[in-house]
Amino acid sequence: MGKSGLMYDVIVIGARCAGSPTAMLLARKGYRVLLVDKATFPSNTMSNHYLQQSAVAQLKRWGLLDKVVNSGCPPIQKATFDFFGSIVFTARALPLEGTAEGYCPRRTVLDKILVDAAVEAGVELQERFVVQELCRDGEQVTGIRGRLGDGRSVTEKARIVIGADGMNSFVARSCNALEYNTKPSITSYHYSYWSGVPVDGGELYFRDRRLIIAASTNDNLTCITVVLPIEEFRAFRSNVKENFWAALDLVPQLAKRLRAGKREEPFYGTGNLPNFFRKPYGDGWALVGDAGCHRDPTLAQGIKSAFLSSELLVNAIDQGLSGYRPLNEALADYERQRNEALIPLYELVCQRASSLKAKTLSPEEIQFLAALQGNQKEIDRFWGVEAGTVAVQDFFSPQAIQQIIESSNPSLITV
Repeated sequence: MGKSGLMYDVIVIGARCAGSPTAMLLARKGYRVLLVDKATFPSNTMSNHYLQQSAVAQLKRWGLLDKVVNSGCPPIQKATFDFFGSIVFTARALPLEGTAEGYCPRRTVLDKILVDAAVEAGVELQERFVVQELCRDGEQVTGIRGRLGDGRSVTEKARIVIGADGMNSFVARSCNALEYNTKPSITSYHYSYWSGVPVDGGELYFRDRRLIIAASTNDNLTCITVVLPIEEFRAFRSNVKENFWAALDLVPQLAKRLRAGKREEPFYGTGNLPNFFRKPYGDGWALVGDAGCHRDPTLAQGIKSAFLSSELLVNAIDQGLSGYRPLNEALADYERQRNEALIPLYELVCQRASSLKAKTLSPEEIQFLAALQGNQKEIDRFWGVEAGTVAVQDFFSPQAIQQIIESSNPSLITV
């Protein structure tokens, strides 16, 4: 039972980018919330840790943006897209709710900020907590059983249990959450951190079946990521250092900067990047963040999607627990709203990730990207789709694409 001697309103399993905001927002509404995680904080986790502008706007709305800024994480106000060295343009961020910056904070920094904010809001945090079982009354989930860091077994009860425990969610498995709109892993990625490597905003280089990304982060470090088709993961993994540098040498000007700097950490990487949606609720349980929807990291949508889903889920739970409407009815709306918000970008992510399988651009891609050159308004909107400031359907509809091409009449560029 909770410290008050009464059961909790909500138990949240997983205290990172989906779980801590969900717990915090529920506590701010007056609910008794228990937040558990097997980790302690601060701690690292594998992640494409870029905060798109819409995620930054949410942090600002929650009163947490200043903490990210004060952590020493530099703002990213522009991104240079380099397609095979032939089509190159720089996009500038469109403002959203008074902010136009993105950030790439280390997860040791961001997750600690989110966990601390949850505790400050009144959430009870239990670190080093391993969930072993969901408690049930018939089909209704009523709580959790688990083991504390000192080895003691405990049982905690709640009106609803939320799985914010990632793509391999224990809650999703235990509740047989239905998966749909699934696609297998498309890419794999590896990254590490360098000191002494200046970058000008975000830098994205598309080369022979490779996407190379550079962005500045905390502690005067630069995060360098190499993305490649999943079919090449094992071969790449056989000698990560050599293959990582082979990819970097496709961009000589970046490789030169990196060789003048120093790699400060090991290489991190994975090829386990499935794409799916899950039904995110049932009797007494719900899913949020990667537990409910996971997508390829090529467009860095994970944290942004987690923040968005957190707000949608909190609104649904508040409606249900307050008696305003039946809880499962509110959660059904949460699923609908989540899907409406995430599916267009999910499809774009999978399409963009799949394009890495090609050694070069298609004629249609060349025509479109060449048309963007010199059209700064549309270049900014191109990045705005990823940032969450421009709707996918508004920019990538056939009519919109045709208008961009017709307005520019670009000369053919061979890539």
